Amino acid sequence: MSSGDLNPSNTATGTLPLYQIDTFSNQLYKGNPAAVVPLEQWLSDETMLAIAAENNLAETAFFVKQDDIYHIRWFTPTVEVDLCGHATLASAYVIHHYLNDKSDILKFTCMAGELQVSFRQDENADQRNEQWLELDFPARPPEAMNIDSDIEKALGVKALQMTVARDLIVEVASEDEVRDCTPDFQALKNNDHFAVVITAPANDPELDFVSRFFAPNQGVDEDPVTGSSFCSLAPFWQQKLGKNKLNAYQASQRGGHVRLELQEERVKIAGQAVPYLQGQIFL
Repeated sequence: MSSGDLNPSNTATGTLPLYQIDTFSNQLYKGNPAAVVPLEQWLSDETMLAIAAENNLAETAFFVKQDDIYHIRWFTPTVEVDLCGHATLASAYVIHHYLNDKSDILKFTCMAGELQVSFRQDENADQRNEQWLELDFPARPPEAMNIDSDIEKALGVKALQMTVARDLIVEVASEDEVRDCTPDFQALKNNDHFAVVITAPANDPELDFVSRFFAPNQGVDEDPVTGSSFCSLAPFWQQKLGKNKLNAYQASQRGGHVRLELQEERVKIAGQAVPYLQGQIFL
């Protein structure tokens, strides 16, 4: 099947193009996989949710281009979400490499406002041409809250502090505690937060912090690499470390590297991507 067969939203013949991209990694089977479905016009919410459930990935992104702006929505297998980093990065990769929009900056709009994705070359690459995609997302600085002993018990950790924006952020003392954390996901469902993030300083001197992301209430027990979580993690660690540029690693089983930069009320979230799958959905 040639790429020319996969035109966006060929609903007249009952097919849609489907791409799966591994994001926040330059290796297959690492980082966070996202499904991407380009559209010419919106499907019903029920159909998009059914496609996302069938894909059974943390998120499936759908977008419609109007003028020079891509209107984007994201669905987990169970709900629509207001902001998703890795599926936006995956969408930008598809737009650039498969839909042949070679703009240096791609503009998106969504429930959370205006977003952008820029394409950068790795200045530190050793005779390689490694492309990084940089998300421009809104900063969501978390606010301090009282330590919730039920959350500590569900995570099996001792919290140094807890803060909250969209996600509840739990700081612990060491990277080992982050990596060894074995949550009780049923217990985590008893909290009202979108997701629970556990984080600590990194052992690797080239990194600033590590994290993991749990969202059982959204149908995702653990997300491999969560771009939107860094909207809060970046300002959290910037305040602690006094640095506007940060390097992070999400220490899930697949794992993923993220470069961050705080610019006033925005967070630049950079990662790499590799294609895994290209196909068709039959409606």
